[in-house]
Amino acid sequence: MRIAISSRSGCGNTTVTKLLAEKLGYPMINFTFRQMAEERGMDFWDFCRLAETDYDIDRELDRRQVEMAMSVPDCVLGSRLAIWMLRDADLKVYLTASAETRAKRIQRREGGSFEERYNQTVNRDSHDTRRYMKIYGIDNTSAEEVADIVIATDERTPEEIVEIIAEAVRKKKSGVLA
Repeated sequence: MRIAISSRSGCGNTTVTKLLAEKLGYPMINFTFRQMAEERGMDFWDFCRLAETDYDIDRELDRRQVEMAMSVPDCVLGSRLAIWMLRDADLKVYLTASAETRAKRIQRREGGSFEERYNQTVNRDSHDTRRYMKIYGIDNTSAEEVADIVIATDERTPEEIVEIIAEAVRKKKSGVLA
C-alpha cells in the first residue's frame, strides 16, 4: 500500500509520515527542498528563492519522490504535493492547520521570533501556491477533491493523527474505505 500525505509547512507532515511509516513498518519517503539545498551546497532560503524562477527544481523534486515511492510495494510518502503527484497512491491524506499554529510549531523547531516565523510561513504559503499553480495547475489550498481524508492538526497530537490514518489504512485494506 502506498500512502501519500501532503500539507503546507508546519502541519506536522514529516513527523506524521515518520511515525506512520514506523507503525506500519513501511519505508518513509520524505525527500525535501532542504535536502536538495544541502545536495547543492546552498542555504535553504536562497534555494527557495531560486525555485521561484527555476521550475525544474520542483519538477526534479517531485519526479524523484514519485520514483522512490514507485520503487517499493509499500511506503509512506510525505511532501507538499504527494497526493497530487503520486497518482497511484492507495490512500491520500491532507493535513491542515492555521497559519498561527504552523508558525508556532516552526518557531519551536527552528527558533526565532513568532512574528518572524509567522511572516515566513504566510509568505512561503503564498509563493508555494503560486508556483504550484504555474508549474502544474495545482491549487494546494484545496485538497478535498483529491484527498481521501483531510485532518485538521491544530488540536491533535502526531500520535492521534497517526491513529486516524492507521484506521483509514485498515478500512482501505478491508474494502470499507473505497
